[in-house]
Amino acid sequence: MSTRTEQRTVFVPDGLAGERVDAAMARMFGFSRTKAADLITEGLVQVDGATVGKSDRVHAGSMLDVTIPAETDPLEVVPEIVEGIRIIHDDDAIVVIDKPVGVAVHPSPGWKGPTVVGHLAGAGFRISTSGAKEREGIVQRLDVGTSGVMVIAKSEHAYSVLKNAFRHRTVDKTYHALVQGHPDPLAGTVDAPIGRHPAHDYKFAVMADGRHSVTHYETLEAHRFASLLEIHLETGRTHQIRVHMSALKHPCVGDLTYGADPSLAKRVGLQRQWLHAMRLGFDHPETGDYVTYESTYPDDLAHALEVIRDEH
Repeated sequence: MSTRTEQRTVFVPDGLAGERVDAAMARMFGFSRTKAADLITEGLVQVDGATVGKSDRVHAGSMLDVTIPAETDPLEVVPEIVEGIRIIHDDDAIVVIDKPVGVAVHPSPGWKGPTVVGHLAGAGFRISTSGAKEREGIVQRLDVGTSGVMVIAKSEHAYSVLKNAFRHRTVDKTYHALVQGHPDPLAGTVDAPIGRHPAHDYKFAVMADGRHSVTHYETLEAHRFASLLEIHLETGRTHQIRVHMSALKHPCVGDLTYGADPSLAKRVGLQRQWLHAMRLGFDHPETGDYVTYESTYPDDLAHALEVIRDEH
């Protein structure tokens, strides 16, 4: 939870005379030197009423004023309406949304942008309280850079049923991806384990000791520079489609993290990977009826596809 901004005023003791401001702060307040330097850089530290640099020296008896900003829990759900999130379906058990690019599903350390759970809270939706506090009701995830359809559980029963359905792979997850070149064969299955990249912890890769991962694909359109694929996920690993397509030497157009051509991305006007969650199909947790929900291409992906179609 958030805490109040704190104001501290102290006088520099004789023993710290001549010390750098950041070092003196670290000694007097128990801060790390890095935190002290950050506060100074942000203009939150004054000595005798004047702002200082971190390498300035303090004198005995000087008055040191420090403003310590409120620290926010990185996992706290902040209710806010997020522009671009569209409600596809809503009933007592579930809410199905169309998630835009640039929105995380739930809060996490290091992410300060908008979230799906924050939007639902801000819009007055009451969702399941099952799951960790920051991701209550969440039964599936989409990357920040991936747009498309996803379902969130509103009732505890729906959470249990849907979580089980995703775990047992009975949910039909259909994606469209625009990939560079032409996969050979034009339709096939990638069965290759995925693990965290050994050199870059923000990436994943096909690894012998990775987790079992299966991706089915078929070509919908083949163009000069790229192919539009329909993809069905059998498993749901982080970055699975992006990693598997990159391993085939056909990365998603615009996916610079996984080896896409930056000149092609620029030509089609993309600043993210061309990957969209098109359709979800599953047994409704309350009625038992099989339901499907679909999304359409957002403007940036639709534009990029038209550019590719026009390049003969």
